[in-house]
Amino acid sequence: MSSETAPEAELSTALSAATVSNKQRKRDTRKAEKAAKREQQKPAAEDPSPEKEQKPSAEDDPSAGNYGDVLPVPGEILPAAVPYGPWAEIGHLDRASVGRSVLVRGTAQAAYCGSKTKKVAFLELRQGMSTVQCVLAGSAQMALFALSLPKESVVFVEGAVALLDKPLRYTTVQEVEIQVRKLYCVSRAKPKLPISVEDAGRSAEEFAMAEANGVQLPRVGQDTRLNHPAINLRTPAVQAIFRIKHQIEHKFREYLSSRDFIGIHTPKLISGSSEGGAAVFKLEYKNGKTACLAQSPQLHKQMAICGGLRRVFEVGHIFRAEDSNTHRHLCEFVGMDAEMEIMRHYFEVCDIVDGFFVELFRHLNENCRTALEAVNRQYPFEPLKYLENTLRLSYEEGIQMLKEAGTEVEPMGDLNTEAERKLGQLVREKYDTDFFILYRYPLAARPFYTMPCYENPAYSNSFDVFLRGEEIISGAQRIHEPELLAKRVAEHGIDKSSIKSYLESFSYGTPPHGGFGIGLERVVKLFCGLDDIRMASLFPRDPQRLSP
Repeated sequence: MSSETAPEAELSTALSAATVSNKQRKRDTRKAEKAAKREQQKPAAEDPSPEKEQKPSAEDDPSAGNYGDVLPVPGEILPAAVPYGPWAEIGHLDRASVGRSVLVRGTAQAAYCGSKTKKVAFLELRQGMSTVQCVLAGSAQMALFALSLPKESVVFVEGAVALLDKPLRYTTVQEVEIQVRKLYCVSRAKPKLPISVEDAGRSAEEFAMAEANGVQLPRVGQDTRLNHPAINLRTPAVQAIFRIKHQIEHKFREYLSSRDFIGIHTPKLISGSSEGGAAVFKLEYKNGKTACLAQSPQLHKQMAICGGLRRVFEVGHIFRAEDSNTHRHLCEFVGMDAEMEIMRHYFEVCDIVDGFFVELFRHLNENCRTALEAVNRQYPFEPLKYLENTLRLSYEEGIQMLKEAGTEVEPMGDLNTEAERKLGQLVREKYDTDFFILYRYPLAARPFYTMPCYENPAYSNSFDVFLRGEEIISGAQRIHEPELLAKRVAEHGIDKSSIKSYLESFSYGTPPHGGFGIGLERVVKLFCGLDDIRMASLFPRDPQRLSP
């Protein structure tokens, strides 16, 4: 079938001309005459009833029962005219499907007609990230109905799968099409949407090509996208981002479960700060008490280790009341946390991190190619470089690399964003990797529960993990000695009464342990080379955004 297009106005005129034959005109004339006679025969006092839209009869339109808007019927979604049968997934249609009758529900992405024939219309149907061409031939009325559908309307299609003479370029299903026998609309979209899926899905390259030809295409800004997530989510790249995000979370659960970690759920309403500091959301609790939204599951996952669970993990929401309006911070994000007993050295925790990410990167590259290609088409990025044995540098080695490159950093302090990015660049140039571990941070730069180095208390048994020059993980050995822990709490000015149960847990006998926390959205952002972390959050919450 040809996929050449013509303007919809031209199609409408052509189809009208093709369908209104002399015989049809005579029928219309006879109907009008009969209607006029009926009006004359009505009593004078009788008010004329409102005109009702006349649907084509079976004689006028033999296909009238095969298309239209689905009227709501109690307990039913599909009209009786739609046959029962298995639903087909658009993404599964291929050469093996040729000749099969299929029933598909999807979104009307576009409707147009071919210029070579007057009685054929084309409907692009979308289902998630998959699209297929549907052909409506033989019924001018059904074709006009398809053209009347607003973009993004939800429709049912029943028809036969047919092989194309030439592969299509603009649909994901390229070798076959659906020859439509029935078409029903179950939900009409507004004729004019706040943003166009087509506009929201354009790449920088498309804009550049259009401008080179003197055409200005509409641009959809970040705030506009975030204000209308139900439409923005329909673009291929955004669909792909959240499928990749799901795979990362799934792989985290799978990898840790296979290594005897137990999934737990910790409270998000707590009585005090879990990290120390003032970056907490406070709220009024019952009986006049004040509560906080948890900054991390840190204290409770340590208590689970105290309770003998040995290895635990959690995937859950984390809240940070930081006034950070940056491309990498959110006030609410998903944390992937783990805690485990250690036997000899806190590098045992690093080993888990190392193994997980190497397996994750391999999994994404091998099993998420379609999604990664969809992201890359709109937001081009370089494939991630990583080593099978992850590079580990000490904090002091990292500082030395920065100094040699002329970057000054605060001695014995945490790395700022600029220093992190520069170090990532230097590591990539020297070691050919975008992923590495930096360990043995100064104790002053770590939370109160971090274990100091035994040989030098100015440093700590801790580490951070970097991806494309940005930190995605903080981890460390934790303090399991009650006296040292109480001392560190006092040094950080934390009210002991607010974490009383946590502190008491360590007086019952606790094994040495350590763990880490991963920001899921940051991993997505950096693996896919995205500019802003909000692109990796379905409904982002930052210092300025609390809806939708």
